[in-house]
Formats: sequence, structure tokens, C-alpha cells
Amino acid sequence: MEIVVSGEQYSVEWDAPTRTAALKGILRLNGLEEYGPIARFLSSAVPEGKMTLDVRSLEFLNSSGIAMLSKFVIEIRNRKTVDLNVVGSTAISWQGKSLANLCKLMPSLKMEII
Repeated sequence: MEIVVSGEQYSVEWDAPTRTAALKGILRLNGLEEYGPIARFLSSAVPEGKMTLDVRSLEFLNSSGIAMLSKFVIEIRNRKTVDLNVVGSTAISWQGKSLANLCKLMPSLKMEII
């Protein structure tokens, strides 16, 4: 995996062969503007086909980060050219509730909480 965006406590890694973006660490950025580099990368990563968003190693995501992911999911839904799969972890408490809400935004989204 190649690190495409990183900060002191987080990284966004990209695996081109599997079309997987992995968010790792602790994301406590201030507002959607600070999430801009991550949002821009996610939006441009896969113009069509399948994509996996792996957040199993994302320990914390604040409300601005959840808003960024929600906007990304809505964008993918509106494009109608990307099949999105989100993989989360039962070991990280915030993921169960927050990730389930993404399915409401994009009913065709495939969710795996393992």
C-alpha cells in the first residue's frame, strides 16, 4: 500500500491493484476544509468500477470526518459508476452506528463489519 495522505496521527493508504483505500489511526481534523486532501483523494481514486474503503484500523473519527465520509458516499451514489464496499471493525465502537448510517445514504453500498 502507498501512503497518499498522512498526518501526525493518521494515514490514508491506497492499494491500486485491489482499489482499496485504508484510513488508519486517529482523525481529529478541524472542519471539512482540513479533511479536503482526504476527500479529494477519495473522490478521484476510482472514477468507475469497484472500490473498497477499509476503516478497520481507524480508531477515531470526529463529526467532521463523518460528514466528509457522508459527502463522499453521496457523491459516489450520484455518480452511479462506482460500487462501494466499506469494511469496518466490531472492535471499534464508533464504527457500528456511524457506518450503518452510510447505508442509508447509499442503499447499494456493501457494508462489512468484521
